[in-house]
Amino acid sequence: MEPYALWTSAEAEQATGGRAMAGWTASGVSIDSRTLDFGDLFVALRGPNFDGHDFVRAALEKGASAAMVDRVPEGLAPGAPLLVVPDTLAALEALGVWARRRSGARIVAVTGSVGKTGSKEALRLVLADQGETHAAFGSFNNLWGVPLTLARMPREAHFGVFEIGMNHAGEIAPLARMVRPHVAIITTIEAVHLGNFPSIEAIADAKAEIFAGLEPEGTAIFNRDNPFYDRLAAHAREAGVGRILGFGTHPEAEVRLVNSALHPTCSCVSADVAGQAITYKIGAPGRHWVMNSLAVLAAVRALGGDLGLAGLRLADMSAPKGRGRRHHVAWPGGGFELIDESYNASPVSMRAAFEIMARLPVGPRGRRVAVLGDMLELGERSGELHAGLAKDLVAAGADLVFCAGPQMRRLFESLPEKRRTLHVASAAELVEPLRAALRAGDVVLVKGSLGSRMGPVVDALLAGAPPARAANG
Repeated sequence: MEPYALWTSAEAEQATGGRAMAGWTASGVSIDSRTLDFGDLFVALRGPNFDGHDFVRAALEKGASAAMVDRVPEGLAPGAPLLVVPDTLAALEALGVWARRRSGARIVAVTGSVGKTGSKEALRLVLADQGETHAAFGSFNNLWGVPLTLARMPREAHFGVFEIGMNHAGEIAPLARMVRPHVAIITTIEAVHLGNFPSIEAIADAKAEIFAGLEPEGTAIFNRDNPFYDRLAAHAREAGVGRILGFGTHPEAEVRLVNSALHPTCSCVSADVAGQAITYKIGAPGRHWVMNSLAVLAAVRALGGDLGLAGLRLADMSAPKGRGRRHHVAWPGGGFELIDESYNASPVSMRAAFEIMARLPVGPRGRRVAVLGDMLELGERSGELHAGLAKDLVAAGADLVFCAGPQMRRLFESLPEKRRTLHVASAAELVEPLRAALRAGDVVLVKGSLGSRMGPVVDALLAGAPPARAANG
């Protein structure tokens, strides 16, 4: 039986302009020797702190079918299966462009200030029942993640779902031109990455770069309730977008929320999707999931998919790791509920997380506990935006508030004194005081930007109670 051929050496040579030093067939593409699967083509990228060429030998020994390199590393066996190219990142991009060109898949690309990964995962879920669907696991949304996801796209895929992110202006357009989506979604425009932009208007302009790659007669989908709707619509028209679908509560939204019921563990929705009425349940709680589900169903409609089937599948949606995933953690006397929001943070996503914390019921002796790390890349307004969350945190009923980081001091000091539990310099310093303070019945929210290192706090809580406390019950 022939191995599955995602890439042959001959096709990879054509795509990249490189030179194959042996014949080979690859069933996948990897840039990390630690997670590489047998049969992958290993791409030796360079980063600020590593050089993938140092791991080529390990990748081949682990079962890589070949390695793409721009220099031949020392210590390889004679005749090692290599694809030699002038530049490995440029060659990975070329693989992605070639994979997109050979594919007949219908493509959706998602960007936005928040909600990109959740919307991408929802699209993966609802489209998978309607044809083979390709999407990255995780947030592969940058200059190497997007071409890598393209290069991994199976020839026979019916749908492709891509997430495109940015930190600076000019980053989305080249990625969108690689992906060439038939449908482009902008979830929302908010005060995120303000440290890299002069204004929120500039953020909207940068997100609108996604229209640069939209296929002719493609569909643009963005939030009709957002104050930057008209600005995005102008960019879409300037780019020659064939169709615009606005979603939200606005009476002129083509995809309109009619009614919703927000519950602690799910949300129930009635909507009008371009003239088709639909009622459905979302397995993840929160108004932000409700709004993004409208964009997801708008995309299904634009792709010609089965709207009813997609609505049914949203009941199986759960929040991704670090983006609202819930855990019941065993603890002396019972257990507590943990909301893991440790992957990212912005003012709008903080407020959404507070709302979910407020809706979850606490146990007989339980409290609502907020554990918060800095929101990063907010620029000169960072202190003001952190402090501005205090009233929302109080309104959500937070009983205990633990904060870590220099920016979170502004929030901590803006809280009523009885809510101020602890502020420390780093997330690592929170772990032991937090574990000592928690008790059965609590609802615990952990949230912060990735760089604030709140993920290890979640890991420490998932490890369970401190041994001495567990012994005392």
